[in-house]
Amino acid sequence: MISIKLVCVGSLKEKFWRDACEEYVKRLSKFCKLKIVECQQKELDDIQKGINLESNNVLENVNSYSILLDRSGKMLSSEEFAQTIEKLSLNNSELTFIIGGSYGVNSQVKNKADMLLSFGKVTYPHNLARVILLEQLYRSFMITSGSKYHK
Repeated sequence: MISIKLVCVGSLKEKFWRDACEEYVKRLSKFCKLKIVECQQKELDDIQKGINLESNNVLENVNSYSILLDRSGKMLSSEEFAQTIEKLSLNNSELTFIIGGSYGVNSQVKNKADMLLSFGKVTYPHNLARVILLEQLYRSFMITSGSKYHK
């Protein structure tokens, strides 16, 4: 069973975000070992300093094949995402997905990432991006298993 780690800047403060994530975490437990690491969000007057501090915290938690969610990344259909996860799981015991904070991540995180992944050209709040990522991970496992969840 593949291990998947989500390294996210910030925590889920609102109950509706937590509820949505908890539902997908429960569903994903049948397919993978999932760990969510929340790095502290830095609210500083110097935005670049905050990005660098957050990015350093992210990098401390990345020690496997890493996929950074970034709007400049590769856009995949749900089927292509499922194929990618399946292929990567053949050679990696763990996959790490990274969701940056409100201002993104620095170039060190982008350069360290093995893959940049985009869910479209629009920007999502990082809380919503986490829900979308969890749903797409669940959908990818359902596609791979031949379930009718993905129509």
